[in-house]
Amino acid sequence: MHVTDHSGDLPLIVLDCDGVLVDSERLLQRVDVAMLTELGWPITTDEIYREHLGHTVADMVANVERHLGTRLPADFLERRNDRFTALLDAELRPVPGIIAALNRLDQMGYTTCVASSGSHEKMRMTLGRVGIFDRFEGRIFSAHDVSKGKPWPELFLHASQRMGYPPDRCIVIEDSPAGITAAYRAGMLSIGYAAQTPTDMLADADATIEDMGDLVETVARLSRSRRIGNHSAR
Repeated sequence: MHVTDHSGDLPLIVLDCDGVLVDSERLLQRVDVAMLTELGWPITTDEIYREHLGHTVADMVANVERHLGTRLPADFLERRNDRFTALLDAELRPVPGIIAALNRLDQMGYTTCVASSGSHEKMRMTLGRVGIFDRFEGRIFSAHDVSKGKPWPELFLHASQRMGYPPDRCIVIEDSPAGITAAYRAGMLSIGYAAQTPTDMLADADATIEDMGDLVETVARLSRSRRIGNHSAR
């Protein structure tokens, strides 16, 4: 596949979905704390962040089954999805400040896309509920599109290739350590969003922010960095 040379352009901004665009992580965590406690693992929010955040559902299921020492009930994922959907209907919102940040990035000429561990169906539902699916349509990539999701780099490499940008012309916005690791392995710079994720878990990011009001300035600063287009200097 031919990749357009974007060496003289602004970098591609690759955004995670849950926890970066939509405030859904806290809702799913509430479901998981309740359901896994019912099954015999009184998991904490900190454990969810450290063991599950940013991983695929299959990875989560495998980890839970290791902890429980048994297979999950056959209807576990269906019931989990039903509970999560009910919370999404009642409480889902865009991440505070993200709409203004996206508008500003658009005005400045940055190209954006979404790359998430979630399925396309899930992203259509969540992004659609908060009214931002259409602005990313055709530029949404899922771990279901590749053989291995985060923390492996395949998803981000797939997104950059489809968007026509080399990896060293990309900046990833992530709220999970798995996503930061995937960005590093892909040869991309990263910004860790630490509004809810403990900052120490995002220590490997090239920059961290706790407020989306700081996103545009941080993107612009990294865009000017000599490491963009020369990632070996990292």
